[in-house]
Amino acid sequence: MPETTDILLQIKDVKQAFTKNDGKKMLVLEGVNLELKDKEIVALLGKSGSGKSTLLRIIAGLIKPTAGEAIFEGEKVSSMTRGISMVFQTFALFPWLTVLENVELGLEAQGQPEKEARRRALEAIDLIGMDGYESAYPRELSGGMKQRVGFARAMVVNPEILLMDEPFSALDVLTAETLKTDFLELWIEHKIPIRSVLMVTHNIEEAVLMADRILIFSSNPGRISSEIKVNLPHPRDRMSKEFTGLVEEIYSLMTAKVKTREFSTGTRITDISLGERLPRTSPNQLAGLMEELAAAPYNGHADLPALDNALQMPTEDLFHIIEALRILRFAEVDKGDITLTAAGYKFVNSDTQKRKSIFAEQLLRHIPLATYIKRVLNERHDNRATRMRFLTKLEDFMNEAEAREVLSAITSWGRYAEIFSYDDNSEVYSLENPTAED
Repeated sequence: MPETTDILLQIKDVKQAFTKNDGKKMLVLEGVNLELKDKEIVALLGKSGSGKSTLLRIIAGLIKPTAGEAIFEGEKVSSMTRGISMVFQTFALFPWLTVLENVELGLEAQGQPEKEARRRALEAIDLIGMDGYESAYPRELSGGMKQRVGFARAMVVNPEILLMDEPFSALDVLTAETLKTDFLELWIEHKIPIRSVLMVTHNIEEAVLMADRILIFSSNPGRISSEIKVNLPHPRDRMSKEFTGLVEEIYSLMTAKVKTREFSTGTRITDISLGERLPRTSPNQLAGLMEELAAAPYNGHADLPALDNALQMPTEDLFHIIEALRILRFAEVDKGDITLTAAGYKFVNSDTQKRKSIFAEQLLRHIPLATYIKRVLNERHDNRATRMRFLTKLEDFMNEAEAREVLSAITSWGRYAEIFSYDDNSEVYSLENPTAED
């Protein structure tokens, strides 16, 4: 256990809930505990909606937690705190201010004399590689240049902790790589006055490249489920066994199998209820990944990091597709590898109509919500029900936004499988061929 003086920030039993329009509480974070020590970069890694950005805003003093507390250097964070600065995903520059004026803004808020503010702002601009653009406006800058200004503005106030909320995700791959490399060089050579960094990211390789520790968040509500220590010296070799091994370990943790249970029918299915959050994917995406997996060089089995790199798509999107394939039993995921099941191969090798039939079979067998919707429609004398009927049911288990996403996903899947029909104009579900019993 390090000495207390080594700990800059403590998060103690933080809970965050927001009140919905109907007055119900939406729990975003629960039981979050962490420490940020001196001279370390910590990455928060997890799926969208796990509360990572909310936690950053609590630490920055932008949001007051429902319960628990954030303690910075022995004092409770209750509002925006001097010593903590933040870099946002969307740059957040004022378009009517020049680069210099944007960077000076934080110093003005601190009450720095104009001459001192100008000197420090110019130094920060030079440090981040934007010398010569002091008089430029944001509209004249590329995305990477705007983010460099964002970094300069955050660092000019000499913070002890720098919070970064997906600072590279809005940039193209080459620009993001350059900015990461430059930032790490400044950090390693102690050219920036920052003692610690806490960053949110969805990019596993980015986390391993930059962080000393990686905290993996689970969802609904968000909490820390795993901690990975990255004991690799900088600069890090992405091709080394140690680096790729950590990437594999994290892929494995983030795609860990959900629990299964036995139903009275004896059918073994995923432990998923009407309240389970279904991944945001389309049948076309599911079919596309199955076809990719079935073809060479994978031939039905792929290493997830290698597949992720080959597909060049956002890791978050890939995880959604993989989770859907696993829920539907079209693929199995184990220890960072994905393998097509017999049902997956059968789907890939079938024509369009047969694919629909296979998809319907897997959907009704493994997604209780699909079965529930079909049963409700079948029991109605006109075999029709409104969208609100099912949305209201889902809101017993989740917040309104999540309910809409889940219903959207199951609607897309159910229509493709021809389990039911849906009219978007009237917002009504219906059955074309009702049966006496499911």
